[in-house]
Amino acid sequence: MAAIRFFLGFSALTLICSLASASDPSPLQDFCVAVDDAKASVFVNGKICKNPNIVSADDFYLSGLNKPGNTSNPLGSRVTPVNVNQIPGLNTLGISLVRIDYAPYGLNPPHTHPRATEILVVVEGTLYVGFVTSNPANPNQKNKLFTKTLHPGDVFVFPEGLIHFQFNTRKTNAVAFAGLSSQNPGVITIANAVFGSEPPISIDVLTKSFQVDKNVIQYLQGQFWINN
Repeated sequence: MAAIRFFLGFSALTLICSLASASDPSPLQDFCVAVDDAKASVFVNGKICKNPNIVSADDFYLSGLNKPGNTSNPLGSRVTPVNVNQIPGLNTLGISLVRIDYAPYGLNPPHTHPRATEILVVVEGTLYVGFVTSNPANPNQKNKLFTKTLHPGDVFVFPEGLIHFQFNTRKTNAVAFAGLSSQNPGVITIANAVFGSEPPISIDVLTKSFQVDKNVIQYLQGQFWINN
């Protein structure tokens, strides 16, 4: 019986560990430096590998992340990504990075990363951050909002796929860095996707979804939606 219990316990732990793996699959070699999509003749889930005999240190390197991003836009923020498109050596490694700059009262608007959990650290300024849970099983309950005000050195986690945001609450600049659990986490900015898609979502669909007048939807669809 003891042996059976041990086996069952070990099997359960193995299953839990397998379910807790990162979004991206584990690599089957030391590295798989990505080939530029424009030069690829085969398309796979990720990017195909560069010949390891011609890989160099530059394939794992990027400079310039010390430079602030340009926040001169309506949102007052700028995300500088460091993913497989900037460092091809990140291919298959399941990790990436961003620098986020915020002008005074700048906003990184509600968005999701469909393929990654995000862990953010503030290095300058003060940020009001938060995420919203997915739809609860009980239809009488509402989606729950988790928020925190962060200062330099504070860290906050945004679970994979959940809508989240960061807002600079002060009249000075703010800077944060974030790690993401995918080489290519993707981003869906909620307002842009809903009101700025091409072709646009049917006004009838949005009017019924948001329970507002058609004029409101037409106004929102007529705005200039930016991806920062």
